[in-house]
Amino acid sequence: MPELPDILVYIDALEAHVLGEKLEGIRVSSPFLLRTAVPPLEETFGQEIKQIRRIGKRIAFGLENDLWLVLHLMIAGRLQWKDAGAKPPGRTGQAAFDFSSGTMILTEAGSKKRASLHVLEDEKALEEHDPGGLEVLENDLAAFHEVLTSRNHTLKRALTDPRLFSGIGNAYSDEILHRAQLSPITWTSRLSPEEIERLYKATRASLEEWTATLRAEAKGSFPKKVTAFREDMAVHGRYKQPCPVCYTPVQRIRYATRETNYCPTCQTEGKLLADRALSRLLKKDWPRTMEELENLKKG
Repeated sequence: MPELPDILVYIDALEAHVLGEKLEGIRVSSPFLLRTAVPPLEETFGQEIKQIRRIGKRIAFGLENDLWLVLHLMIAGRLQWKDAGAKPPGRTGQAAFDFSSGTMILTEAGSKKRASLHVLEDEKALEEHDPGGLEVLENDLAAFHEVLTSRNHTLKRALTDPRLFSGIGNAYSDEILHRAQLSPITWTSRLSPEEIERLYKATRASLEEWTATLRAEAKGSFPKKVTAFREDMAVHGRYKQPCPVCYTPVQRIRYATRETNYCPTCQTEGKLLADRALSRLLKKDWPRTMEELENLKKG
């Protein structure tokens, strides 16, 4: 799922291409995309794009008649800029947003169509779509501390809860926790002030550095490759590959369709975290440390 750095790069491109332009029309290809009936989509046609905002992981387009278009890319939604009048591709095309200068195509890979488009009548309605998470890059340590400790969750869950923190998902939370040298299953109530400060600094640094990296790659254009798995990430999507700090093989916790990656040496004092599926299968034979895991492989 595109997260804060990815969305910011999309917004850079959108501001360069459509800010101040009139939206001539929207051709919706998927019956699952548009989630609202009032106001009707047609009321956005012919309206100038006056502003573009990030609302968590959503992109919001403010129109001159005070309506808002809110686009949520979810996991597989992607945006492309094409020549005016371009048609959305057959299987993945969800919608085409037409401007005089070109057409923005929304695609979504996979069979599950989760991307959404809402038409909202005013700013108040827009606020209702904001999960309310803290913008870490816009707030100080005290605000971060207050939000982090407001509920007792594991760190992984806390960082990815949009009601607590804005724009952070599965991929960047792994990178943040590795940088902070903290376990993804540590409870927020058990963190020391020093650990909270370390996490705050790691969160800011990770988001800022990845945003800068993605902006440098995009060079003001629509990003060509938006992915949660990048070769230069430290741990996310790098199961069994060496940690760039200590060279310990990266490990994982799997649950449902999601996966958390971590370094045992850097983050969990050498302990292996129980994978729900495998630990149920192996029970007492589940290895507790990297040494036990290596011995199990040899056996």
